[in-house]
Amino acid sequence: MDSLAMGIDALWKTRQIENAASMTTALRPRMLVLFLGDIGFFVFALWFSLFLRTFEAPSRELFASCLLPFTLLFVAWLFVFFIAGLYESRSIILERRRVSIRLLASQVSNIVIAALFFVFPIFGIAPRTLLPIYLVVSFLLELLWRAVLFPLLAQRVDHAIVVGEGEEIDELTAALSAAPHSPARIVACVRPSGGGVVGGVKIAVAEHTPRFIIADFNNTAVAAAFPELYKYLMRGIHFIDAMSLYEDVFGRIPLSVIDDRWLARNVSVCSHTLYDGLKRFMDITVAAVVGCISLVCYPFLILAIYLYDGGPIFYRQIRTGENNKLIYMLKFRSMTGMDQGEEMLRSKHTVTPVGRMIRATRIDEIPQLWSVLTGDMSLIGPRPEFPAMVKEYAREIPYYNVRHLVRPGLSGWAQLYHDNHPHHGTEVEATREKLSFDLYYVKHRSLALDIAIALKTIKKVLTHSGK
Repeated sequence: MDSLAMGIDALWKTRQIENAASMTTALRPRMLVLFLGDIGFFVFALWFSLFLRTFEAPSRELFASCLLPFTLLFVAWLFVFFIAGLYESRSIILERRRVSIRLLASQVSNIVIAALFFVFPIFGIAPRTLLPIYLVVSFLLELLWRAVLFPLLAQRVDHAIVVGEGEEIDELTAALSAAPHSPARIVACVRPSGGGVVGGVKIAVAEHTPRFIIADFNNTAVAAAFPELYKYLMRGIHFIDAMSLYEDVFGRIPLSVIDDRWLARNVSVCSHTLYDGLKRFMDITVAAVVGCISLVCYPFLILAIYLYDGGPIFYRQIRTGENNKLIYMLKFRSMTGMDQGEEMLRSKHTVTPVGRMIRATRIDEIPQLWSVLTGDMSLIGPRPEFPAMVKEYAREIPYYNVRHLVRPGLSGWAQLYHDNHPHHGTEVEATREKLSFDLYYVKHRSLALDIAIALKTIKKVLTHSGK
């Protein structure tokens, strides 16, 4: 009976921790408010533009007649905002660049869309005067909303205390403390190694009256103390799992949480059966269409590569694919030589001028669409590595091969957000960080995430910001 009681007690503790940890949404940025605000200011900008055109309040009939075509334009503009990353948690909380710069770039794209949209007045209006006025008014109002009004709504008025320690906790605490749009202000940090977690939290709560307790439930001392801390829920204090919040803020998995239990909870093949089938259908469809269209470029690329040095046009590399299966990847040659296997660890080849051009536009990877058609690769997934590098990384980085549980892709989450890509040589620390992004994709993979990655990859290619 004692063992049964202990088992029930352990289960209860685990359930309470999971219930508290699931409240991460309490600290997420107010993206819905931001989205609805964008729509509201788009609509108000239309009304105000009609007013400025005649300096008279537009009639209800006139406003309604303009709202229909402009509504379709609003949808396209919101789509541009999404691709530009204006609705991402990291951009909203940890935005380092001025919002006006990103908004200006988005509005330039929106001007082009608007011009194309109204080339043919299919809705019975030709807004030659209205459209320029609207573009100026909408930009100024959006800038006011995003640079002034929304930050006021998202001011750091709520106090939070952090219970935990370690490199990732320190990184999270520093980010939230310095973030311009952080939804909470860190007022205290309780270190479990100092002893007395319950006492430390009690003192911090009495001194600062926080609304949030950001706790690292993976820390055994914190998890053990939670039954005594649970009473703070009754006082209106919300618990947030620090590691889940870390994922939301940085878009990557903290590697300290990766163990067998994490894999069992978050990496399930069975739960993605429908998704895998739909993804495979999309891979075949998109690869076939884009592959056929890209054939137009082949003669020019072949001629440019051949005329430069007369070397091979293509090169075929061995990479590590799904379930550590070796696959062959075909690319247009962009370097002075071709690395294979162990050579990659000591490569001395350099990128050619032609190769530099086709790499900047990712054209050198077009032949990989064949690997997508054959099923060795996907459009979206972790980028495949050389077997020699995989062997080295698997020896140095725990759970490195988890990234090989899914099919590798032409582009992936790490390619978008990891700024320290290792190139042509083994860089363990850079790869360790890259793995945290790959694991985020493995955990959260879905058609919605794949589509988001694809759209953002297109944006990176068009703006030449990809690597």
